Amino acid sequence: MFRQLTSLSNKLVQRYLPDPYLFVVLLTFVVFLFALMLTPSGPKELVIMWGSKFWDLLTFSMQMVLILVTGYVLANSPIFKTLLGKLASIAKSPSTAIILVTFISIVASWINWGFGLVIGALFARELARQVKVDYRLLIASAYSGFVVWHGGLSGSIPLTIATEGHFTQEIIGIIPTSETLFSTFNLVIVFAVAIILPIANRFMYNEKEAVVINPKLLEEPTEKGKFQPVTPAERLENSWLVSVLIGGIGLVFVIHHFVTNGFKLDLNIVNFTFLFLGILFHFRPRNFLQSVQNAVKGASGIIIQFPFYAGIMGMMVSSGLAERISQWFVSISNEVTFPLLAFISAGIVNIFVPSGGGQWAVQAHIMLEAGADLGIAPAVTAMAVAWGDAWTNLIQPFWALPVLAIAGLKAKDIMGFCLINLFVTGIIIGAVFLLF
Repeated sequence: MFRQLTSLSNKLVQRYLPDPYLFVVLLTFVVFLFALMLTPSGPKELVIMWGSKFWDLLTFSMQMVLILVTGYVLANSPIFKTLLGKLASIAKSPSTAIILVTFISIVASWINWGFGLVIGALFARELARQVKVDYRLLIASAYSGFVVWHGGLSGSIPLTIATEGHFTQEIIGIIPTSETLFSTFNLVIVFAVAIILPIANRFMYNEKEAVVINPKLLEEPTEKGKFQPVTPAERLENSWLVSVLIGGIGLVFVIHHFVTNGFKLDLNIVNFTFLFLGILFHFRPRNFLQSVQNAVKGASGIIIQFPFYAGIMGMMVSSGLAERISQWFVSISNEVTFPLLAFISAGIVNIFVPSGGGQWAVQAHIMLEAGADLGIAPAVTAMAVAWGDAWTNLIQPFWALPVLAIAGLKAKDIMGFCLINLFVTGIIIGAVFLLF
C-alpha cells in the first residue's frame, strides 16, 4: 500500500511538476492574483511591491551559492571522499543506506540547517557509489531530514525570541530555549520524526521502480595525465605550500570562532569552514580551482530563482496577503485547535514566504495575540509557526536547489517521495500539537 502511494505520487509529480524556475514564475502569478482579489492592492501597486523587493535576498543568495560550491568542493577532495566512503561502507543494503542517510541528515539539520542540507546530499552521493539503490529516493531521504531544522539549534524563530531586544519582546518578553527548543513537546516531535521518517523512507523503496545510476557519473571531471608545471605562474598554481598557508590561516580563525562563541553555527561560519577545509584537502591551488569550476555549474538555479522568491515575499507581506491567511486560520481556531491550525497556516504561508525570519515577521503579532487570547503559551505558538515553516519546505524547491545541484537531479526526481514525507511528518507534528 505504501509503495503504491509512493509510485502514484512519483507519477503525478513527474507529469505535472514543472522546472523550479517555472514553478517560481507560476507562484508569482498565483500570489499576484490572490493579492489582487483579497487585498486592497491594485495591479500597479503589486508590481511595484514585487519589483522593489526583487533584490532583497542578494546576500542570502550568495550564501546559498557558496554553501553549494564549498560543500561540493569539500566532498570531492581526496580526504573527504575517504572519510565519507568509510562511513558509507556501514551500509550493506539499499534499506540500510536509506535509513542511514535519513538519520544522518536529521542529526546534521538539527545541529545546523545549512550544514544538514550539504552533509545529507554529500553523504547520499557517496552511498550511491557503494550501494545499488534508488538514487532519487536516496537524495529525497537526505533532503527529508531538513524538516527538523526549525526545531533544532539553528531554528531562527526560537533563537529570535530568546534574544534581548527582539521585535515582539513587549508582547511576550524573552522566551528561553528551555521552553522552545528543549521543551518536552518539541523534543517529542524531533525524536518521533527521527524514528519514524527513516522507516517511512525505507518502506518507499521499490526495487522494481528503482533508478540506479552508474557511480562513475558522480565522479568529478579531472585532467587527463599528470600536470607538469613549466612557468613560474604554473609552479605557483601547483604549490602545496600556498594551500597550506592560506588554509591554515583560515582554520585558525575557525578555531578562534568556536573558542570565543562556543558551538555556534551560522551560514557564514559553515561556508568559511567548508571553504578552507576544501583548500587544504585539495592540497594544490590548481586542483581546488578546477573543483570550484565544476561546482559553479550547478549554481544557476539559485542565482536566477532566489530574486523571484524575494519579489513574491514582497507582494505577500506588503499587500497584507500573508496577514489575511493567518487571520483566517485564527478566526476558525479555539483553545484546543489553535496550535495545530497555527502550524498548518505557517506551512501554507511558507510556500510563498520561504524564510523563517521573514515569515515570523509577518505572522508573529497576529499569532501571538490570538494565542494569548485563547490562553496558549507564547512558546507553543512560536514553535507551531516554526514547525509549519519547516514542514512545507519538503515540497518547496527553494530549499531543495542546493541539494539538487549537488546530486545532479531535477526537482521532479525527488518531490514525489517528498510529498509522502510531507504527509507522514505532518501527521506526527500535527498530532503532537493537538495532543500537547
